[in-house]
Amino acid sequence: MTAEGDKPDLYLKPTFAIDSDSEVVKEKATLLTEKYTSQKDKAKALFYFVRDEIKYIPYPPFSIEGYRASKTLQRREGYCVQKAVLLASLARAVGIPSRLGFADIRNHLAPKDLVDLMGTNLFVYHGYSELWLNNRWVKATPAFDIRMCNKFDLKPVEFDGLTDAVFHERNKNGELHIEYVKYHGAYVDLPFKEIMRAFIDEYPIASKKVKQLEQS
Repeated sequence: MTAEGDKPDLYLKPTFAIDSDSEVVKEKATLLTEKYTSQKDKAKALFYFVRDEIKYIPYPPFSIEGYRASKTLQRREGYCVQKAVLLASLARAVGIPSRLGFADIRNHLAPKDLVDLMGTNLFVYHGYSELWLNNRWVKATPAFDIRMCNKFDLKPVEFDGLTDAVFHERNKNGELHIEYVKYHGAYVDLPFKEIMRAFIDEYPIASKKVKQLEQS
């Protein structure tokens, strides 16, 4: 499953979650990039669309259907993994090889009600995209939209198509924000079962939700 060492052209194929062959994804990707000629500029246009036009929400779905890029595009909202899947799908639709990366992060500024619900400020399997540009993989993290960043004084992640775009360690006020704890590597497709197992292990409430879904 891991993408390390694989050839970039393997990351142009559609999958169930990264459904880059769906009409809505292809149409949106073409519309966003038609005035650009370079892969870098196309990637930037796709990144900023997903970052700012797809609203960030902190709650993940517990069925793989909820992770399909076409569904996230139509909903216009999603959490980090859903937004990463969408960016990867849009990129593949215009010929930019893409894959998914995952890391456990600690959000020191997470809302108290969310921390109370989760029982921790550790977010396992935070998702981001990796795009093949200028003969290297470049990280692109489109999770937090600009409206959210402005509202909570967070530094928005900017993407130039050349350097890794990851969460900032501190917010605009200098307070500790995001700490990267553990990297899980890169994947050609969404490791849905792996993510669900991590949720079950880390978050008791997620375990109950998954069991309820399995029994329904």
